[in-house]
Amino acid sequence: MGRETSIQKVAFASFVGTAIEYYDFYVYATAAALVFPALFFPGFSPLAGTLAAFATFAVGFVARPLGGILFGHFGDRVGRKAMLIVSLLTVGISTFLIGLVPTFATAGVAAPVLLVALRFLQGVGFGGEWGGAVLMSAEHAPANRRGFFSSWVQMGAPVGFLLSSGAFLLMTLALSRDQFAAWGWRVPFLLSLVLVVIGLYVRSRVAETPAFKRVIETRTASRFPILDAAREHPKSLALTAGTITFTGGLFFLLAVFALSYGTTQLGVAQATMLNAILISNVVLLVGIPLFAALSDRIGRRSLCMAGAVFSGLWAFPLLWLMDTGNPALITVALSVAMFGVSVSYGPLAALFVELFKTRVRYSGVSTGYNLGAVFGSALAPIIATQLLASTGGSWSISLYVVALAVVGFVSIYFMREDQLEDVTGAS
Repeated sequence: MGRETSIQKVAFASFVGTAIEYYDFYVYATAAALVFPALFFPGFSPLAGTLAAFATFAVGFVARPLGGILFGHFGDRVGRKAMLIVSLLTVGISTFLIGLVPTFATAGVAAPVLLVALRFLQGVGFGGEWGGAVLMSAEHAPANRRGFFSSWVQMGAPVGFLLSSGAFLLMTLALSRDQFAAWGWRVPFLLSLVLVVIGLYVRSRVAETPAFKRVIETRTASRFPILDAAREHPKSLALTAGTITFTGGLFFLLAVFALSYGTTQLGVAQATMLNAILISNVVLLVGIPLFAALSDRIGRRSLCMAGAVFSGLWAFPLLWLMDTGNPALITVALSVAMFGVSVSYGPLAALFVELFKTRVRYSGVSTGYNLGAVFGSALAPIIATQLLASTGGSWSISLYVVALAVVGFVSIYFMREDQLEDVTGAS
């Protein structure tokens, strides 16, 4: 019973910290869709301004592989816990400072430059978050419940998004459009400082993982973890990246591009779109632990592939329903799509952990995950916006979703499940 309580405490600490860091990361995404085009790129056309704002959003993802390598290196040599505390501070402080950045009207070109620099720093910190948090949970968990406890980290994504979207929704409802543009958008960024303090308190109270302790005791730590990971697990790195290209790309199409598409192309009110996206994220939040727990019983690959197939089949109904402009149908479209994401995303954490040896696991998982985030999460809103501008039809976005699903299915298909005999050991 004591071990179970300890695992729950570790999983909760990983969840809380990850939710806060996702909040920080998504606050920027929401602002990029709603206010950054006008505030930081006022001389651009609406399309160019949106693309420019999404480009600064993508900078955070470009920085994430660097963060994954950096934090992975020290996470495999110094420890998981220490790096998770540093990553939380890096992301939190960057987010708070973004809330203080002057707009183009005040600082001119310096404004978007500062915005990009802080977004890059935020991305570096975030690059070390997911892999380390997953390892803290997975390396403490018993094998027969590894999927479930690892999924607590996965739940940080929708919770972080719910918190960030909720903060923006409250600001939108409480303030006039002019007040929101003048200062209201800054409040969600500034609140990050309070959340970081809470996260640091929770994370400081958990122990290092037994697996990493054994690496230190047996003196088997890698001198250059990322090089060893690339040499020993090249296939796992590539397939991890391919899988996240699918799940991350689809999630950010639903959470970021959909917000811009609904408000600018379909003429739907901001509050209505935010509500629809919030509801869809609740579906994702419920689905993640359910399918992760199911993966402990029937296997992870089969569920993850099923999620990819479902997402591909829903690609065209998703846009057909959205294009009606009907709030209820938009909510259904996004919620069903998020259900498909949860089928794949829930079991992924444990699946990835099982692909790498302990001595290079932080580097391997973080690098693969963040490379996939560049090709999927970062580029998805930009590619979808450009496809819509080039073709004039939402069918092109549906085809893009199908392409993402195919990449995900193929990547998961070629993975070996339970490749390592003991995730909690020093293999």
